[in-house]
Amino acid sequence: MALRTLAHQLPVEGDAAELPPLRAARLGAREVPAPYPGLVTIGSTEAGDLLLLNLAQVPAVLLDGNPVHINEVCTSLALELGMSPWASDVEVVTIGFGEDLPQLLPTARIAHMRQATHALRDLNERLLEAHQMPETQHQPYLLLCASALDADVAWEFADVIDKAGTVPVTLVAPESTAAAHFPEAEVLNASLGEPQQLDYAGTEITVQRLEHAAYLQITTALKVSGQPAHPAEGPWQEVPDEPDSRQQPQRLAPEEPTAPTSDTATRPSPAEAADRSAEVFPALLAASADPAGLRLLPTAGVPAEAEEDPGTETTTAPTPAAPETDGGENSGEEGTAQEVEESEAHDLHAPEIRILGPVEVAGVDSTGHGPRIVRLAALLYFRPGRSANVLCAHMDPVSPWSASTLNARLQGLRRSLGSDPAGNPDVPRRSSGDDPYRLSPSVRCDWTRFLQLAERALPLGPAGLPDLERALALVRGRPFGGRPLPWAEPYRQEMITRIIDVTHTVATYRTPAGPHHDLSAARQAVATGLDVDDAAELLYRDWMRIEAVAGNRQGLHTAVTRVQQVNRALDCSLELATEQLVNDLLNGSSAAVRI
Repeated sequence: MALRTLAHQLPVEGDAAELPPLRAARLGAREVPAPYPGLVTIGSTEAGDLLLLNLAQVPAVLLDGNPVHINEVCTSLALELGMSPWASDVEVVTIGFGEDLPQLLPTARIAHMRQATHALRDLNERLLEAHQMPETQHQPYLLLCASALDADVAWEFADVIDKAGTVPVTLVAPESTAAAHFPEAEVLNASLGEPQQLDYAGTEITVQRLEHAAYLQITTALKVSGQPAHPAEGPWQEVPDEPDSRQQPQRLAPEEPTAPTSDTATRPSPAEAADRSAEVFPALLAASADPAGLRLLPTAGVPAEAEEDPGTETTTAPTPAAPETDGGENSGEEGTAQEVEESEAHDLHAPEIRILGPVEVAGVDSTGHGPRIVRLAALLYFRPGRSANVLCAHMDPVSPWSASTLNARLQGLRRSLGSDPAGNPDVPRRSSGDDPYRLSPSVRCDWTRFLQLAERALPLGPAGLPDLERALALVRGRPFGGRPLPWAEPYRQEMITRIIDVTHTVATYRTPAGPHHDLSAARQAVATGLDVDDAAELLYRDWMRIEAVAGNRQGLHTAVTRVQQVNRALDCSLELATEQLVNDLLNGSSAAVRI
């Protein structure tokens, strides 16, 4: 880039610039900080050139116009600042929008705050930090506010920014209440789709906005790019395919009794299932007991997490070394159950980290520093052997922990987990400052148990249903809860994928007529999977097939309505397989079952 810029400044002779002779070039490992980290695209000129405004040089940029358009301008700025290669030292705070950006963007430059007063407090703390750590004074602090500020809060921002000294602080906010306190600020009309004057740059620009549909496309791509590849390996190759579209499920008469299954006693009862997920996808659970009483789901979103009494779930896990049996279908099923029970009895004393839902650790309080301690426990379990600096950064990418904070939380975790029967602490002490941080190998995790159950059961086909349903019973909601730290995102995506695999397998085996037919269990599996990922169209297709087999046309309409609502919210089209199945089941094509 530097050589291209140099060439552009050279005199042109003929058709090209006369370049000076170059003997060699040296690239060093030492990086030079970006000289203008606050540069960001504000719009485009009439000639089509992008115009970058150095936000670090202005105290405020105010936006007039429709609130939707103001939000789109702020979103455009936030995404570019969050990914720009020269903005690595910038702190960006979003207010009134961008709640999902801190988790989606890998650079960890963006913090979302629900209220402007929270951002004001954080700004004051940032200025105090800069006073105590002069080497951070050059790092810009940018506030992007899409909602109108209270007049008093706007005055406070103006007062603090005026006293920021050497720290570059900039506020981008609606003009309505802030203009009186920033009389010299540039004002741009966010709704104007034609050139307008930008006095600070001495030119006219068309303001850049990021429309909501484009924003959804970008965030969807970021979610996908953050997911690890999931090739079907080992037991996961045994996840069944969907039924062929020409072989739709055969309808059973509504009054036909459900055939008893040999593993009824080993799977969760419908009463337990209803108690655990009563507020998540209620149509699925209602259909289990009273299909005629179904109603279309409301358009409002469902709760992000289902609450569950921890006491209703078994909290022990098998050891990885449990042997497998070589017998037939029945012996494999019975042997698996026996291995699980033996391992559970052996590990009753060991602490367990639960991440298949809100993060929990038995013995750690949910108040005070408890939530930070359990997240630290999860980090140590999934990423053992890290240094103090790495752990501090992972625990708070925006404001990394200090070494003293880390040590204090480790002490709290050590006291909470205690020791094994031999007196060895479950959080071992380090013998030197160079030793890595880790947990005792005896500490367990529900995700490890989920994998053990699922991978042992999948090769058994329908005979593995008891363990598959035990695995799903461990799932309490979205892995790591509603707001995981960035380090946990790749693990979370892996977990969601595997949970969907197990859900689909259970639904596939429980839906058709036969010895394993149990529509209540199939519906409960789908409810669990959709609680984890309510956009998984594979599971909606499973749900539709369940209601088709049940002869429950209203339940089928409920499933179709829900998947359509989810896709409208995401501004996405249905998958072709979903469209085809809906058409077959609702329109009664020759390939479809008539219900």
